[in-house]
Amino acid sequence: MRAIVVTDEAAGTAGMTLAERPEPPAAINDVVVEVHASGYVATELEWPSTWTDRADRGRAPSIPGHELAGVVTALGYGTAGLSVGQRVFGLADWHRDGTLADYVAIEARNLAPLPGDVDFTVGASLPISGLTAWQGLFQHGRVQAGQSVLVHGAAGAVGSMVTQLAHEAGAYVIGTGRAADHQKALDFGAQEFVDLANDSLEDVGGVDLVFDVIGGDIQRRSAALIKTGGTLVSVVGPVEARPADGLAVDFVVEADRTQLSEIVQRVRDGRLRTNIGTVATLEDAVATFTSTERSKGKTIIRLRP
Repeated sequence: MRAIVVTDEAAGTAGMTLAERPEPPAAINDVVVEVHASGYVATELEWPSTWTDRADRGRAPSIPGHELAGVVTALGYGTAGLSVGQRVFGLADWHRDGTLADYVAIEARNLAPLPGDVDFTVGASLPISGLTAWQGLFQHGRVQAGQSVLVHGAAGAVGSMVTQLAHEAGAYVIGTGRAADHQKALDFGAQEFVDLANDSLEDVGGVDLVFDVIGGDIQRRSAALIKTGGTLVSVVGPVEARPADGLAVDFVVEADRTQLSEIVQRVRDGRLRTNIGTVATLEDAVATFTSTERSKGKTIIRLRP
């Protein structure tokens, strides 16, 4: 099968190649999925799990990409809940070969049914962005109607999902980003926008929840804005700055079939819009990932028409 392969951690995206790899077998509780569309996160080649397995053994050459939408082609022994020919989408294990390939072996529990009226490209754009937003807001942030939520990167792939879900939950949403992102953030449901290059973040005042996708100085300044009992939620690693009278949570997104189904239902009924920037073929994937142009949304690799 065709696959994007990385072999050299030091080389980064420069070490990416399109190569032929063996098709994966379905282990116990696995399914094999014919991948129609795959999502990719720009920082994947910096993750230890891209290069080592859970026992810390090197696993290069490895296949990156962890989001997918496709069709089940084989079931492993003992696999239940899915069937051959079923349309699915989901989130592949960080420590196994990923989804930038014609086929991927994945635990069945990491997948959810993809309704027939949802395009594969849309399905592949949802797992990381949608689950990160859902888990950060509802599991870790416990957002409630009437609360104020500061969303960094509100026009980005994750931030736009956070903005929409928080708005739907009845929160007052303040988005941040670059000046060029202003209208896009408002279109996704932010009631206010802070241009981090030109506006004062501190003018926002106190907020109940900060959803941080930036870290560093912005995180430290944001922590000082959190009201008593509020929460700082971070997806950029261990929290360096903690609120004086609140909680700080950092987390790694996890696959969840029920949450994926909730997310895709919102897409179907128009409550949630995807934020897809670039769609490329597998043959053009390496050039897409090494491009110096700023991404304007989620990058999706479409493997089949």
